[in-house]
Amino acid sequence: MDFFISNAMAADAPPAGGGFQLILMVTIFFAIMYFMIIRPQAKKGKEHAALLDSLSKGDEVVTSAGIIGKITKIGDNYVEIKTSANSSLTFQLQAIVAVLPKGTVKNA
Repeated sequence: MDFFISNAMAADAPPAGGGFQLILMVTIFFAIMYFMIIRPQAKKGKEHAALLDSLSKGDEVVTSAGIIGKITKIGDNYVEIKTSANSSLTFQLQAIVAVLPKGTVKNA
């Protein structure tokens, strides 16, 4: 029955390549992780921070909840958004997702 299973003749030999292959694989894996995950997330974070720094009173914005309105008051951490003629809501500044072109909001 030995002819179905081949004997491992070099079982006691050290693995080929040694530690260099391991270091190379870890380096390549980290490079892939950096370019696929870390770098794009950092870029997106910088763009969002620039968007928040450029906000001013009267800008028409969209929140992360999908609410559209005009900014009426900006604080350090909070922003007040007028959503209609008689209602305004207060949101955290980080909830602002995008700035809309002027004239998008008609009723606020």
